[in-house]
Amino acid sequence: MTSTALPTTEDLRTRASASLERIGVTVPEGTDFHARTPITGEDLFGLAAATDADTEEALGATREAFLTWRTTPAPRRGELVRRLGELLRDHKSDLAHLITIEAGKIRSEALGEVQEMIDICDFAVGLSRQLYGRTIACERPGHRLAETWHPLGVVGVISAFNFPAAVWSWNTAVALACGDTVIWKPSELTPLTSLACDHLLAQAAEDVGAPRDVHRLLLGDRSIGETLVDDPRVALVSATGSTRMGREVGPRVAARFGRSLLELGGNNAVIVAPSADLDLAVQGIVFAAAGTAGQRCTTLRRLIAHRDIVDTLLARLTSAYNKLPIGDPFDEATLVGPLISTKSLGGMQDALTRAQAHGGKILAGGNRRLADAAPEAAYVEPVVVRLDEQSDVVREETFAPILYVLTYDTLDEAIALHNDVPQGLASSIFTRDQQEAEIFLSAEGSDCGIANVNIGTSGAEIGGAFGGEKETGGGRESGSDAWRAYMRSATNTVNYSNRLSLAQNVSFL
Repeated sequence: MTSTALPTTEDLRTRASASLERIGVTVPEGTDFHARTPITGEDLFGLAAATDADTEEALGATREAFLTWRTTPAPRRGELVRRLGELLRDHKSDLAHLITIEAGKIRSEALGEVQEMIDICDFAVGLSRQLYGRTIACERPGHRLAETWHPLGVVGVISAFNFPAAVWSWNTAVALACGDTVIWKPSELTPLTSLACDHLLAQAAEDVGAPRDVHRLLLGDRSIGETLVDDPRVALVSATGSTRMGREVGPRVAARFGRSLLELGGNNAVIVAPSADLDLAVQGIVFAAAGTAGQRCTTLRRLIAHRDIVDTLLARLTSAYNKLPIGDPFDEATLVGPLISTKSLGGMQDALTRAQAHGGKILAGGNRRLADAAPEAAYVEPVVVRLDEQSDVVREETFAPILYVLTYDTLDEAIALHNDVPQGLASSIFTRDQQEAEIFLSAEGSDCGIANVNIGTSGAEIGGAFGGEKETGGGRESGSDAWRAYMRSATNTVNYSNRLSLAQNVSFL
């Protein structure tokens, strides 16, 4: 199904202006680059980019603010994050509007992204009273051995278009609670959302009396990100993007002995066992593979189904795919909005051509939609492709709604197929066999940072750490103990005796 009626660019411009005005944002209009909407593929506003002088000033200001912020009691720092969460609740609808306009997400997913921001603020407020160290058993009498945690410094956040607000909040809420300051270089594709987030944080800082310079936003091209990567005043660079980008960022930050937190490519798979609940599996697969038009790092890209149930499963999947409503993401009936650009569409079409050259058979989808109504936009049917083997194109991540289907006979074979890709972000198995589930979650099972049972690869909660292994970068954000990436630890030994004892029974003087 296709929604043939799309809003006009002028209508979207009016909606964006109204949301920004209610949030309190004045757009810094200019001619350096444009805010654009994938809904029509056309430009909305001309914007001014940060200059080299702006970047230098932001680096100096956030470093100076850090010297004060790091000594502010952590529960006081939590008050800033709490206030940000309140403002996000107040402006949830308008912020979701901007996400839909700039990223093309359907309304429920955009609202879900803002809810994720609210949730991480709640988490970080609690964290501000739980930055625990530990007391360690000491071998020397009259001594205490301990571990303490301290603020790290300026955190540079480089984020991608597909989660234009949530990934920023994961980093920023936790970093602020940990005593760090933040410079944000967002995607050039989502500047309006970024302006709104920055304004709400500035308002929160004013409301609680925190320094405004605990956070700075820098709009512009990749040169800004390169400055953050190379500048020693940035203690941690948290970068979300492609593996190619990570190959550049990681070594450059390491060359100056800085820290990096990398969230890179995903090539996620689901194994469907013979015992699986197929009702559950179909629901999980369709959302994970087609949600956000396949533009999540956790999007399901490979389906590894047991040979005994693959035909039944595919019949149900293709039926569901053929009914997916595609079109205007503001339409409540729509489940699949546009790709971010026609460039992404080209990448998808190239991958399908390569897959077919390796014997791939398209079972459902793959056609472009709404080309006459919006020639500069990229609406496409999510596609299911059956393959006999995991070829090179399957091992690559194509940021589009392509689901490759492979088959297996034994669980060992399925896990080998699952792990036979360079990426290692999200994974899942659908099974009612407890032994299979436990093997999948064990050291001999999934090699990913996220491993699920009877649920898809997308839709992580903020309470758990988010991130992956191998070419996904190895970073962890959001919940659990991911906060430690934003702090430095110190080992403390306190001698409260009257005698100087050395460890390992060393005797000297």
